Amino acid sequence: MTDLLIVGKRALAAQPFSRLLGAELTEFSAELVEIVVPITEQIKQQNGFVHGGVISYAADNALTFAGGAALGAAVVTSEYKINYLKPGIGAKLIARAMVIHAGKNQVVCRCDVFAVGADGAEILCAAAQGTIVKLPDRSARDV
Repeated sequence: MTDLLIVGKRALAAQPFSRLLGAELTEFSAELVEIVVPITEQIKQQNGFVHGGVISYAADNALTFAGGAALGAAVVTSEYKINYLKPGIGAKLIARAMVIHAGKNQVVCRCDVFAVGADGAEILCAAAQGTIVKLPDRSARDV
């Protein structure tokens, strides 16, 4: 396991909502971020599909981790857009994000979210793009 992946796993584990969902960071490098969320009954909406908010969470978090890897600093999502393409049905979600363009203080990233069936087949269920920005040093932040 790489040092970056170890640091990323700690960061994800520090997020109470990520722990609630059972999210796992499985890949964290400058080239690719991958977050896996098991599909349980608790994250489905009334039609049996994964709730859009959970799909959005997976995309947002993967985008932010990709931006953080590129900027090498504490970051937040400045904005993002998501397109829901197909229902999230299956055993798990996989969100894969990568950097499209990196500047000094902000990064634009892309993320594809797949629903994975019990047979391992991946179906693209959402596509997202976002801007990730570097946070100011702690001493410079307003409290």
